[in-house]
Amino acid sequence: MPLPTGNVPWPPPQLSPALTLMDTWDTWWSGDVDRLEQLYGGGTGAGPDPRRHQFSGGVVGRIARWWWGTPTSPGERRTKLHVPLAGDICAGSADLLFSEPPTFTVDDEDTQARLDELTDEGMLSTLQTGAEIGSALGGVYLRPVVDTKISDHAWTDIVHADRAVPEFVWGRLSAVTFWSVVREEDGQVWRHLERHEPGFVQHGLYQGTRAKLGRAVPLEDVPATEGFAPLVGEFGEIETGYEGLDVSHVPNQTTRRWRRDAYLKDFGRSDLDGVEPLMDQLDETYSSWMRDIRIGKGRILVPEAYLESSGPGQGARWNPDREAFAGLNMLARADSGQQLTVAQFAIRVQEHRETAEDLVNQILRSAGYSGQTFGIGGDVAVTATEVVSKERRSMTTRGRKVLRWRPALAHHVEALLAVDRRVFGGASQPQRPTVEFADSVQESPLSLATTAETLRRAQAASTETLVRMTRPELDKDEVTVEVARIHREQGMSVPDPMQAGALP
Repeated sequence: MPLPTGNVPWPPPQLSPALTLMDTWDTWWSGDVDRLEQLYGGGTGAGPDPRRHQFSGGVVGRIARWWWGTPTSPGERRTKLHVPLAGDICAGSADLLFSEPPTFTVDDEDTQARLDELTDEGMLSTLQTGAEIGSALGGVYLRPVVDTKISDHAWTDIVHADRAVPEFVWGRLSAVTFWSVVREEDGQVWRHLERHEPGFVQHGLYQGTRAKLGRAVPLEDVPATEGFAPLVGEFGEIETGYEGLDVSHVPNQTTRRWRRDAYLKDFGRSDLDGVEPLMDQLDETYSSWMRDIRIGKGRILVPEAYLESSGPGQGARWNPDREAFAGLNMLARADSGQQLTVAQFAIRVQEHRETAEDLVNQILRSAGYSGQTFGIGGDVAVTATEVVSKERRSMTTRGRKVLRWRPALAHHVEALLAVDRRVFGGASQPQRPTVEFADSVQESPLSLATTAETLRRAQAASTETLVRMTRPELDKDEVTVEVARIHREQGMSVPDPMQAGALP
């Protein structure tokens, strides 16, 4: 299927439900208070009844009834606070997956050497960013990119889910069109469309409006796309050197909302899906807590006669730090009592804290994580086994995500090797690697050493097994060398006497 032709709506209408939700998730993830108020219509009220929309029906009324949909009364300053828990959830998801770099191994030595070069150049940080974005938006796309002017090898790039028009066949990505706005001027919008199909990529530049794609124009018209002009063929295509599709789609989790939608069911689900009302209530709780602190400040109410005039038209003032005052011309009553009144409201700390903690735990549980993962429950030193036990829900969620990331990374690395070989040559051969994820929770060296010592005394493990257990970062050859060193140091490298007289 070629790039679109004609002045079609853009983004495509079938994407509207997904893009609307992605915008909501992105707003919570960003933590921008102005965007939250704009999303739910909770800005400063302009009319005599700023809350009139809350009595409306349909989507407008439902959104306006959120706490973030409550407008600030005219003349008052905004006192709403936002707890950036959504950002913590997405960052925590990325840390669980890529706190340690995954390992990629292939059979061919030349290919392995080139693969090590490709994956060492910032791939881990790219994958961490992609995992956080995928956690927020429900998915992410990986693609290999090349620019001979700035690098001598290909590298990994990520594309956000709200800038892609994917096509799925039997649940698998068959083609995808990425788009980005490269210029806006006088109501005109220039969009760069990049369509990926097996074996090639098409590039196109369109001049239209915010709602319409418009007409195709030469790539040279915009600086952002003019570099593709000398590289593309007659139809704007560039061969990738890879027979399959060079883009990998990584859905975050199985979608719930669109399971009956034939097009959207393969998009993926955000970790924030379904917890937006709870995050809204959490913000309301913290704002109420801060309001108690604000209005709970001690105040002194004094009679008007105690005030000192500041001059005509300047009002009067009270100085609580002054030690001596002039006599007041007033009649004292026997039952008048204290003339100064101290106002001190209670600050409901315990009630707010318990409510906030319960909301946080419910949000994390609904998102698929344990509170221990985010530091809830203290920082008491425990073993790795105890950590896994306390963070079981987080580990289960991580395991589900690894099942989606592993095949996507294997496909991406194969495409990366193919693109790199086509542009830069070399002896490497594109092949699908074996992908291994490191454990997110590791035993301490002391604990591993104690276990190894117990196994050796029980004669239940060989030296090679113990080295692999205590030094998981070593490869096969390094383990062999380390075992030989240990045998020499302990005098265990003596030739077998039963083999001394054996014939060659």
